[in-house]
Amino acid sequence: MKNHLVVQTDFGLSDGAVSAMYGVAISVDPTLRIFDLTHDIPKFNIWEASYRLYQTIFYWPEGTVFVSVVDPGVGSDRRSIVVKTETNQYIVTPDNGTVTHILKKLGIKEVRIIDESINRLPFSGESYTFHGRDVYVYTGARLASGVISYEEVGPLVPVESLVQLPISEASIDNETVFGNIDVLDVRFGNLWTNIDRTLFNQLGNEYGDGIEVMIEYDGSNVYKSTMKYGRSFADSGLGEPILYINSLDKIAVALNQESIANKYKIGTGAEWKIKIRKIR
Repeated sequence: MKNHLVVQTDFGLSDGAVSAMYGVAISVDPTLRIFDLTHDIPKFNIWEASYRLYQTIFYWPEGTVFVSVVDPGVGSDRRSIVVKTETNQYIVTPDNGTVTHILKKLGIKEVRIIDESINRLPFSGESYTFHGRDVYVYTGARLASGVISYEEVGPLVPVESLVQLPISEASIDNETVFGNIDVLDVRFGNLWTNIDRTLFNQLGNEYGDGIEVMIEYDGSNVYKSTMKYGRSFADSGLGEPILYINSLDKIAVALNQESIANKYKIGTGAEWKIKIRKIR
């Protein structure tokens, strides 16, 4: 049975790189169904590539093959791998931290190193800078179309050997929840945190409550405001801040029809801390 192929890169669509990858996949099997996850990952941003896989993969059926290419170490000795998730999907990617969120949040059953003597685009052996085309999408297409089995990808290696990015966990102390701004809801500039709804609700929050939100970067205060905890943006006025539960069941902060990220120059990552406190 054929499976879907889903592709993610930081290549953008302004040149022929993604098209070349599609051409390789279709050359493996003209009937293969190929879908985009995104090609707008910020350049070299492995963290965001990891998060976008986590954001998406749960909603795809078993057997789906994901190809994720954000590869600042292309041509180095970093490994090329295919992981099998606990939900029975596959991710073809460099071993550079791209599967960090999948490992932590969903789980990974197995890891195989790609045997490039078998799974590499023919006549591409002298190319060292486009493994997305020559190794990853070629292997992914062969796996998705059934040309090879997962066992034919290459040798098994321990799951514990995977490269992982540091992930901090949200916490609660003295009626304040502490977390990080993990990623942006890019198009709208909303802030998505690592704070789960269940942890947030330990504060005894109800819709309509006033919430104090503080954001720090590298120890300095960047943003502080009081806002409503709402079900949706309709619970706030135009340009007003709102705290809500996003599509991943985590806390998010937004300005209604404005970009809070742009307005206050707020970024993402381990250095961007957020504190949330219910106003008594």
